[in-house]
Amino acid sequence: MTIEEIGVVIKERRQLLGLIQPDLADMAQISINTLYKIERGEANPSVKVLNKLAEVLGLELSIVVKKLL
Repeated sequence: MTIEEIGVVIKERRQLLGLIQPDLADMAQISINTLYKIERGEANPSVKVLNKLAEVLGLELSIVVKKLL
């Protein structure tokens, strides 16, 4: 999943739950600017930040590590 796709998922889930960006940022304990950038696909959020957002939004964070040959 690309950074842009992650942003779309977060934005769509936030809107589905009826949350505004400042409220989600507050609930996830991240800055509003960070959330803006994530939703626009302009940020490269850490796993910690993504996990916080996933918890608040009721999403599951799944990370797959692939070995390249």
